[in-house]
Amino acid sequence: MQSIRNLFLTAAGIAFTVMAFVFTASLGLALLGIASVVMIGTMIAARLAPRPLRATVNRTSGRQPREPRIWNDGRGTIIDL
Repeated sequence: MQSIRNLFLTAAGIAFTVMAFVFTASLGLALLGIASVVMIGTMIAARLAPRPLRATVNRTSGRQPREPRIWNDGRGTIIDL
């Protein structure tokens, strides 16, 4: 009787361990899938975002630099160098 009880408890322990392993593995795969979708979405969003343009001054050689223009359009002061 004792050996049958030990056999059932061992089988139950092994079954519980296997179920816990399968649950943990599936949870890990789900988290990996969510992380990959977020990463791919971030890459696509970065590609579609407009790139900033570098502001440059168009100066011709031999000319005097022009005076900066300063005006207020009602929303703030604008300084055009």
